[in-house]
Amino acid sequence: MKKLSSMIKSKKPLVIPGVYDAIGAKIAEKVGFDAMFQTGYGTSATLFGMPDYGFIGATETVDNARRISNAISVPLIVDSDTGYGNALSVWKLVKELEAAGAAGIFLEDQKWPKRCGHMQGKEVIPQEEYTEKLGAAIDARENKDFIIVARTDSRATEGLDKSIERGIQNKKTGADAIFIEAPRSLDEMKKIGKEIKAPLVANMIEGGATPMNSAKTLNKIGFNIILYPLSVLFANTFATMNILQELKTKGTTSRYKQKVVNFDQFNSLVELDKFRKMETKYKVTKFSNY
Repeated sequence: MKKLSSMIKSKKPLVIPGVYDAIGAKIAEKVGFDAMFQTGYGTSATLFGMPDYGFIGATETVDNARRISNAISVPLIVDSDTGYGNALSVWKLVKELEAAGAAGIFLEDQKWPKRCGHMQGKEVIPQEEYTEKLGAAIDARENKDFIIVARTDSRATEGLDKSIERGIQNKKTGADAIFIEAPRSLDEMKKIGKEIKAPLVANMIEGGATPMNSAKTLNKIGFNIILYPLSVLFANTFATMNILQELKTKGTTSRYKQKVVNFDQFNSLVELDKFRKMETKYKVTKFSNY
């Protein structure tokens, strides 16, 4: 497995899709992505049918990370929200995620209950309190290649300059990468890239607060990690709505034959042949004498 710590320091942009289940992660790996991101919104929506509004906790996050990590051979970064408690809670969470196979976390500075970074009504905790959490996360990791991304949502509450100050402080504390959530223009992103000397995250959400830009453009202004956290969730939702509407109105999905994978293609994706071979290998013939 490639080291995520090396990837984020590369001059080339690291484009990372958001995933929320094992099958989506396997598809992302098959397509050729070098790393992926376990989205908190996707986890909340698919487990509970609820928004990214503080409904999931450490248990759901760690369990999902374990399932996804077991299904892939590339690094998984986990959206860990606020760490679900105080500094000690963060310390425990990092231990559990590392044991589950995760390669890194995003840790944010919102007050609990948190909400998606592109929603209204966010609040942030004091920088001192966040520094305690960040320090605990850094101390907890066993592997130096387990990366910790420090996210601040203070652009919405304190303005761009204050959020940059938080980002700089988080780098001094020891974060491996810095994430200023929801800048509102390319000019704001250029300022972030100019003033923070660290690997930076750009968060591209279709219809979100930050304007969409290409990985090439974002990399030129200083962003190393280009995250598309909800693209798969939105695309799957769109496809599901379409085929179910077709089934409801027509009573068949025959017109969608060319728009879905077939039975054999799906079986190949989930490696059915590998498990058939294993089944044959472990099959014991009847003993003649025992």
